[in-house]
Amino acid sequence: MRIDKRLTLIGIMLVVLSMTTATQYATTKIGYTYSIVHPSNADIRFIGFDNSTDGDRVIRTASGTNNSNELNLVIKLGNWSENQNKTYTAAFGIVNEERFPVNITHVVVDTDTGVDYMKVWLHGKPGYKATDDDTSVLIWDMGAVGGIGNGSTTWQLATGNENAADMNGTNTETDFDDNAHVRYTIDDDVWAKTTVSDFVWVQISVDIPDAADVASQTGNLRFYFEATTLT
Repeated sequence: MRIDKRLTLIGIMLVVLSMTTATQYATTKIGYTYSIVHPSNADIRFIGFDNSTDGDRVIRTASGTNNSNELNLVIKLGNWSENQNKTYTAAFGIVNEERFPVNITHVVVDTDTGVDYMKVWLHGKPGYKATDDDTSVLIWDMGAVGGIGNGSTTWQLATGNENAADMNGTNTETDFDDNAHVRYTIDDDVWAKTTVSDFVWVQISVDIPDAADVASQTGNLRFYFEATTLT
């Protein structure tokens, strides 16, 4: 009986020993790569179309230069007074260059002053007002999210081709504007369709009411994108 107990004890010790020697360690490394590029060359990029009141594109680099550390974009909408409306039917375009569709879910306009007179649409026909374009979706309405709403697809940008020199498949060139420092097109026959086209036009209206205070209005437009890459 004593021998059996010793064998049992030895067996347990062997199991414990085998458990302690099973721990394994390793080190390795894996590389990564990504690039910081001009906003007009990004995988989801912004391009010019309409000109503002100063003759340059509505959308442009904020600094007015192409320095690598000053590539923030801004939209210049001009100077307007109370009871005036200004509408840019194609203030800028959004182009998808990724190799899968990308959804635009919604936009939020942040104001620095707490005053918001802006309306924003996504639509397909750059030369038409959104109200005359049956593709249009109102996605921001002077302080409120419009369109389908947060978390849903307001507009789907079709698969791109990873080439910032063109859009609409390969049918439309997007050359570089050396004054506004953005890529652009002026072809108003380039119409977009959700789920079909790799781009969409953004209409912006400033609708100033009676007795509006004289002040500069500044802020940010934040677009929200969503994509599923599983196939």
